[in-house]
Amino acid sequence: VGGLGDVVTGLSKALQKKGHMVEIILPKYDCMQYDLIQNLRALDVEIESYFDGQLFKNKIWIGTVEGLPVYFIEPYHPNKFFWRGQYYGENDDFKRFSFFSRAALELLLQSGKKPDMIHCHDWQTAFVAPLYWDLYAPRGLNSARICFTCHNFEYQGTAPASELASCGLDVHQMNRPDRMQDNSVDDKINPVKGAVVFSNIVTTVSPTYAQEVRTHEGGRGLHTTLATHSKKFLGILNGIDTDTWNPATDARIVVQYNSSDLQGKEANKQALRKHLGLLSDSMRPLIGCITRLVPQKGVHLIRHAIYRTLELGGQFVLLGSSPVHHIQREFEGIASQFENHDNVRLILKYDELLSRSIYAASDIFIIPSLFEPCGLTQVEAFREMGISSKMGAYAIELRSRT
Repeated sequence: VGGLGDVVTGLSKALQKKGHMVEIILPKYDCMQYDLIQNLRALDVEIESYFDGQLFKNKIWIGTVEGLPVYFIEPYHPNKFFWRGQYYGENDDFKRFSFFSRAALELLLQSGKKPDMIHCHDWQTAFVAPLYWDLYAPRGLNSARICFTCHNFEYQGTAPASELASCGLDVHQMNRPDRMQDNSVDDKINPVKGAVVFSNIVTTVSPTYAQEVRTHEGGRGLHTTLATHSKKFLGILNGIDTDTWNPATDARIVVQYNSSDLQGKEANKQALRKHLGLLSDSMRPLIGCITRLVPQKGVHLIRHAIYRTLELGGQFVLLGSSPVHHIQREFEGIASQFENHDNVRLILKYDELLSRSIYAASDIFIIPSLFEPCGLTQVEAFREMGISSKMGAYAIELRSRT
């Protein structure tokens, strides 16, 4: 979902175009947009995977998303790990994703696949690296090298060390300073640290961010681990799929346009105003903001921007939600305050289709992040707001210094 979904899709399509065989493995969430999966079908075989001292069966589905083959793992587990109505933010996320990581490796082993590389993203699949070398390479799944990409070191998935035993890793062996032990709390396991230690190569989403996370503040406690493994750690600047993010061809916006002809933006602006019940006034600039409402994203600045925009005679549209309960409640209060206002609208959810409409309609886009690993939102905003990609590439190099 979100930026990670954009990156995995865009990167996989780019690799596929170069002639590589790319397959993606995901949990089969109940809240996916199933209408965007083509030819979704269950395979005849069920895969058994270990968890909490016993074997659980997993139903394996396969489908196509934007031309990419995707496997979906549906566990037959009493806790219904991926049937919760949301992707993450559950109290047992550590168990949910360590289960998935092992089941994914079991799928590769039992299906006889011999991948050259297994590319894992963020803490939710960080377990794959130690599981692969500790349990699966000795069983014959040994053709691959592991690449781990951390998109944001703010999120490391730490949990009590005892919880690691569920997926079959040896807690005593892993809860060590040179392996998966958290650098701040001795009796906690840090999945991201484990992936840094056990992967063959570790990347993050821009060269600048790769430097920032080597500092005490930027690394969120992992700067010493990254220094130890610096020879295999580098930053590669994220890109976007310019076919998908192209207002000249995007059928999901009202009127197509490009950087040479911006007339279509006005039609998109009027359509968004009508859809959201905002005042139609061509003299008022429309300010857009699409973000997760977490402290990293500068929520206090977003709140200030809403009221300041009103003072200056503009309109403000916010799309986003927060996993932090007090922030979500605060913005629900602001949304209620402006529920029938002519010039402000807060939509507190994730909605990709609406996000494209907001990009296409906005005159100004705000991204007041306290730190930003890469800045996909910035580049997408440049594309959808009709600014040339060269300018977007230039601007992204200047991010985060103000």
